[in-house]
Amino acid sequence: MSLTFAGMRLISAEEVAATTSYTDAVDALEAALRSGLDPEHDTPRSRVETDAGELLVMPATLPGHSGVKTLSLTPGNAGSDVPVIQGGFLLMEGPAQRPAAYIDGIALTNLRTPAVSALAVRHLAPEPAGPERVTVFGTGPQARGHARALLETREVAEVLVVGRPEAASAVVAGLAEQLDGAAARAVDRADAEAVAQAVATSDVICCCTSSAEPVLDGELVRDGAVVVAMGSHDPDRREVGDALVRRASAVVVEARTAALREAGDVVIPLSSGVLAPDLLVTLQELVTGVRTVDRGPRFFKSTGMSWEDLVVATAVYDAHGDPTRGER
Repeated sequence: MSLTFAGMRLISAEEVAATTSYTDAVDALEAALRSGLDPEHDTPRSRVETDAGELLVMPATLPGHSGVKTLSLTPGNAGSDVPVIQGGFLLMEGPAQRPAAYIDGIALTNLRTPAVSALAVRHLAPEPAGPERVTVFGTGPQARGHARALLETREVAEVLVVGRPEAASAVVAGLAEQLDGAAARAVDRADAEAVAQAVATSDVICCCTSSAEPVLDGELVRDGAVVVAMGSHDPDRREVGDALVRRASAVVVEARTAALREAGDVVIPLSSGVLAPDLLVTLQELVTGVRTVDRGPRFFKSTGMSWEDLVVATAVYDAHGDPTRGER
């Protein structure tokens, strides 16, 4: 049972995981985009420097609900028992803007970010020829979340996790209960031949790293494969290089405003002339069928946006009910 405080429901990370699936989150995000939500009007996240790192504030509002996610980023926590990123999401409800719930912010982020990627994959590869091979670069929470989201929302034959051997093997071990007949194995990121083979034979590739430089060879990505890059939200950092951008018929982003402000995977090739501005397609345009992506690799670049947190937080809250009015 959820705890309450001053009429608010306090929703823990365990409760988020137990009640709201990746599919639930993907469906909520798609419904919001189809209802007319325009991500271009989303409020940009703000950053405040602190003595130990940064404070990130991400507010959003939609009809019926508003909310704000506040996160602390503390690099000095790396290697300790205290997470580098911590925080929570405050959800307000109704015309009175009643504080309705406080949700674990990391659990929310670890649900909504893979769900956004899975929504993009749903529309970039709507009719797979058969069970897919998925490669995930990275071994952190987002890498694990993306692997789990795709295992839940796609028919997957094999998951390859690229990283340091021990860390990649740990991710693979953590996927065991969800594989349901699929295979999973670790790929040493230092084994160039094995990494190249993974890239060349995958249907979906997720880049979930903190790298400032491209982590894969875009020339190896096959036509029709989907590449998701979500690890960077700085204009001078990128996980995907010019080769992939040049081959793609379009680059899908959550919003043009956000991509031009934060996405090095977009800003850098635009600045050099590798990417033409008219090749940017928004996720809303993709989901609603206004724009399509067909030839070459399909590339989705996300940075994370406040409206996504609000949509998924509302879905989480609805899954728990309202303690002040009884279960919904």
